[in-house]
Amino acid sequence: MSTKWDDKSWKKEFLEMKFHSHADVKLLTKCVKGLIGAWRLGVLKEEYNRLKKIQEQQQQ
Repeated sequence: MSTKWDDKSWKKEFLEMKFHSHADVKLLTKCVKGLIGAWRLGVLKEEYNRLKKIQEQQQQ
């Protein structure tokens, strides 16, 4: 499996999926600085994957 590190399409879609805190919006729209920011962005990506899977199951 190949990862595109500069792929931002999931971030835009995730911003529209649900309400986010100001800090999370900042992480999703700007570059990450530091280990904590990278960790939080990873958590947000996993939450996006979970919500996306639920949406796909509901559409079937």
